[in-house]
Amino acid sequence: MPLLLFAGFRSLIDQLHAELARQGHPDVRPAHGFAMQAIGLDGATAATVGRRLGVSKQAAGKTVDRLTALGYAERTADPTDARRKLVRLTPHGLDALARSARIFDELRARWSATLGPDRLRALETDLRTVTPPDTFTLDAEGWLGP
Repeated sequence: MPLLLFAGFRSLIDQLHAELARQGHPDVRPAHGFAMQAIGLDGATAATVGRRLGVSKQAAGKTVDRLTALGYAERTADPTDARRKLVRLTPHGLDALARSARIFDELRARWSATLGPDRLRALETDLRTVTPPDTFTLDAEGWLGP
């Protein structure tokens, strides 16, 4: 069962990233997408990104460095605390995030067409039931590396 769950996950993520590459974002990797979601629309510090992903501040910082180098994020002064830097998504990063959401909706629709909408909803409900709330972290080793 764990391998089937992982295979389903990989299938979705691999298809999403293949389509995202076709739509102008060939450099985005799964870790980048998770990090951009952790940054969010309002921005976040690297420490906050790390907490949201369940990784160290240093690992999050390396991913933020990569997103910055690729033009998906930028570091800006925090208006509430001059000692801190906020990471914000650039228009390029916001575009990638928006496209990812649309692509995921299309992939989910394909699963719904294949399994049937009731079965897909039941699968999602069952996974929510067996997954403890608020415990998801992305701590798969190597995902947040360069």
